[in-house]
Amino acid sequence: MPSLFASYLRVYEPLTAFDRERQVFWRRYAKEGRDLGPVEGPVRQRTAVLEALGAGWTRLPDLPDEAYVLEWENSLLVCPWNLRLRVAEAALNARDGVPAVLADAFVPPVLAGQAKAVVEDWRSGARVLEQGVPRVHEQIATWGVPLRWFAFVDLDEREISLTARRRTLRYRTEISKARRRAHRAVSVLRKSLGDAPITEAVEEGTRWLEEFHPRSVVELDYGGLVNLLPEDKLHEDDSPGLVAAGLSALSRGEADAAGEAYEKLVARWRVVQLLERCN
Repeated sequence: MPSLFASYLRVYEPLTAFDRERQVFWRRYAKEGRDLGPVEGPVRQRTAVLEALGAGWTRLPDLPDEAYVLEWENSLLVCPWNLRLRVAEAALNARDGVPAVLADAFVPPVLAGQAKAVVEDWRSGARVLEQGVPRVHEQIATWGVPLRWFAFVDLDEREISLTARRRTLRYRTEISKARRRAHRAVSVLRKSLGDAPITEAVEEGTRWLEEFHPRSVVELDYGGLVNLLPEDKLHEDDSPGLVAAGLSALSRGEADAAGEAYEKLVARWRVVQLLERCN
């Protein structure tokens, strides 16, 4: 379920990635101004999921198609929300750590079975969207940013706005650049660390990026995390630079320098993660 204190990794695809019917739909959707921006969108996603979960629990509801819309170099790109998947994930999460009797009362087994099928189908790619586009356009991480995401962007691609009305920090880049960085990161990590968890995590992200249209745009959005950090820390944040420095050090065989960059990065984001325990 989307959290207000979450970060997001999104892929916006051009309309040509969709079939003709969906192209017409998304073009009209954008023209009518029905989309919300990445600041307001997570709140609507969260509301839609909560409302769906309270609607009788007899089946997974059919939710309206929603998306983030981006104008990029005179082209219209969209990042679908996939709300049905979010509801299915939330239904399964609601059963985690709960005694079976309570879990069945709150999320009946028949609904849990439907939710599990939806999640497994989308994760395995067995049922991509009927239009033939990839399974998930947005990944969500609560109370932090997965360090592997920083390997896909560059510090120079940062966009930051810290006004009284709106605080945002994000990175946007062409997917071709994100893929090159991802493949380089995998190569360095595999050569230096072998089958380490971080290597496998970056490989998984790399495979995910390969599923999308070659003219897509990748966005790493700090989302609600900007409200947990002071302005000076946000301006000074150089997390993608630390990841790049660490990978460069690994490629040169400088383990100490790579470890120093990694420890600095972990320490920085541990501060945010610890805030969850204070919530």
